[in-house]
Amino acid sequence: MLEKLSTLLIFLALPFLSWGQEITIRGNIVSATDSEPVIGANVLIKGKNVGTVTDIDGNFSLEAGRTDVLVISYIGFETLEIPIDGQTVLNITMTEDMQLLDEVVAVGYITQRKADLTGAVSVVSVEDILSVAENNPMKALQGRVPGMTISADGNPSGAATVRVRGISSLNSDQNPLYIIDGVPTQGGMHELNSNDIESIQVLRDASSASIYGSRAANGVIIITTKKGQAGRIQLTFDAFLTSTYFNNRMEVLNAREYGQALWQASVNGGGNPNSNNIGYSFDWGYDTNGHPQLNNIYLAKYVDNDRTMLASDTDWFNEISKTGLIQSYNMSLSSATEKSSSFLSLGYFYNDGTLKHTDFNRISARINTDYKLFDGRLVIGENFTLNRTSEVQAPGDVLDLSLKALPMIPVHTIDGEGWGGPSRGMNDRHNPMRLLYDNRNNAYAYWRLFGNTYADLEIIRDLHFRSSYGIDYGNFYKRHMVHSYRSGFMNSDNTAVNMEQGHWMRWTWSNTATYQKTIDRHRFDVLAGVEMNRQ
Repeated sequence: MLEKLSTLLIFLALPFLSWGQEITIRGNIVSATDSEPVIGANVLIKGKNVGTVTDIDGNFSLEAGRTDVLVISYIGFETLEIPIDGQTVLNITMTEDMQLLDEVVAVGYITQRKADLTGAVSVVSVEDILSVAENNPMKALQGRVPGMTISADGNPSGAATVRVRGISSLNSDQNPLYIIDGVPTQGGMHELNSNDIESIQVLRDASSASIYGSRAANGVIIITTKKGQAGRIQLTFDAFLTSTYFNNRMEVLNAREYGQALWQASVNGGGNPNSNNIGYSFDWGYDTNGHPQLNNIYLAKYVDNDRTMLASDTDWFNEISKTGLIQSYNMSLSSATEKSSSFLSLGYFYNDGTLKHTDFNRISARINTDYKLFDGRLVIGENFTLNRTSEVQAPGDVLDLSLKALPMIPVHTIDGEGWGGPSRGMNDRHNPMRLLYDNRNNAYAYWRLFGNTYADLEIIRDLHFRSSYGIDYGNFYKRHMVHSYRSGFMNSDNTAVNMEQGHWMRWTWSNTATYQKTIDRHRFDVLAGVEMNRQ
């Protein structure tokens, strides 16, 4: 009876087991207007950074769960959410969003309607960025722009490597060109407050980015910050608090497992396992079949001859890592009238880091204003942000050391004050906890002023002359302290302080004339200009 009941339960559970498995979804996407394939549409799994894009025939394929929901989006079309419900083949028809087609996006030195875009331009929703607890807005783009890859080293600042058009480049630098309110730069996105961003456009192909010349060889990311909104004065405050941790940990050997591996390696090599010089003794022999057999493992009580370090069972990765804490607070003031607009913001961000004695903090302030003179024929304004960032970075090889340091070495000596370290014939790896502790006060401080002032004059109807002067000023200071130490047989009596300081000023002066004309259903834009810059 029990066997029959067990069999019945297994059969009843099979549908639920199969329902939770991932399946391959294949589909085709066409336009409702002309039934032509939609090329390059984004197909994402809702709530996950997993997705793909449609090919030249509008086809796509990806792995998803039976209960997942697909989010289909493309410029100029209404975004769709389609439940999979166990289906493996989907035929999808997208409808044009006429209101969305009339929206204006920044492309090069001008703006265009989405309906008029011809190059590979990706427009990213700022709400999607703010929904991710990331300091760097570029990291929040992962999985949202086709062909764009983003990687980071895990430092608390959130600095990231962005690749828009692969790894080949006309220049030695492979970073994309960033245009923030018309001012070019090629780094420091983790210093930008995500709450100040109004829109992000990614120019991926050569045609859409060609106006920037060879600087755009790695793609262009155009960022426009917020302006004052018409209506009553708006005071906004938001905050979030989140924890961070290592989701995947590499399993390493403990002291006993290391001894077993050492014994096995020695036996396999035909040597005597007890001839090791790191304190292991093995009780072993051969079984009745002549195979080597390990009976027991013994480890000396003290790791060193001076008897200052007790043999331990240290998980070095656990010793150096912890649960991090991220705090973010932002306040903004926005107002606009027919003759002026203003946007002011203050922000504070702090990341405690997932490695001990590491952290990052940023204080940011922004002012964006504009004023309309002579019945709106002349507009003058500025967009400026002042940021102060500070970070204690982890020593470069501390994670690697946590995987290579021997588990029998203690973190501290018996008195709890000295540092444990290798002895006898052990490998010469530093104590990773000592490196983090000695580095705890080696923070850098970086001040950055970034922005522009501009004037836009309408000479005649639809003909505008715009002049913009942008600056990117940085001031960097770091004090690096070197401590004397004794850690097993590794020691140093050197004590020193190294100080770094540098400042630089980059400027860009651009002057453009644009003429935009609409005749019935026809539109055309003419742009001419000159730009000077010092890097």
